Amino acid sequence: MLLSITNGSFVWLTEVPFSYFPQYVAFAPNIDQMHVVDHVKGQPSEEKRNVLTESARIARGNVKDLKDLKVSEFDAIIIPGTVWHYPNHGGFGVAKNLSTWATQGKDCSVIKPIEDAIRGFHDAKKPIGLCCISPVLAAKILPGCEVTVGSDKECDKWPYAGTAGAIEQLGCKHVNKQVHEVHIDAKNKLVTTCAFMSNSPLHEIFDGIGEMVKAVLKLS
Repeated sequence: MLLSITNGSFVWLTEVPFSYFPQYVAFAPNIDQMHVVDHVKGQPSEEKRNVLTESARIARGNVKDLKDLKVSEFDAIIIPGTVWHYPNHGGFGVAKNLSTWATQGKDCSVIKPIEDAIRGFHDAKKPIGLCCISPVLAAKILPGCEVTVGSDKECDKWPYAGTAGAIEQLGCKHVNKQVHEVHIDAKNKLVTTCAFMSNSPLHEIFDGIGEMVKAVLKLS
């Protein structure tokens, strides 16, 4: 069985092609979102929303509270990232809701249920899949690991390449990969792909995420 954690923001569980999965359960933390964005105006609003409630909406209700996660019941974990490269759309859920990366960068904290989940799967030697911005979670929690968020050279295609430098500053290795590729850290059983860290066509992003899912399945 596979597990996915949603982050209750502008990323969607549909970012991960679940057709690859034999079985999965989605989890999310029962916490308030950092803020809510009006996607018509592209601006924060005064509205309050709950991450678990929003994740249930995205996943059509099939979501459990992250506090109830038991590593022993699953073969692997996948943590989707966020559709955050569209200007002012205010996604970035992993960096806003699962951690404080959005405001503190490499000096961020990670919420305890997420840290416990990543450490738990890592200690159990079970594979961990991470895409988009979520590889920074592994870089923060698992010193010395290898991940990719795409490229370390900033340009129109790679507007967030500075993230690679922050990963290196955390004592981890960043490996440059194209959007349709994955990096596998065999020692730590980590599979990462850049997804929406790149301004690339959606079908290429989808292909990269699909390769991540297939690699996680192969390791499980």
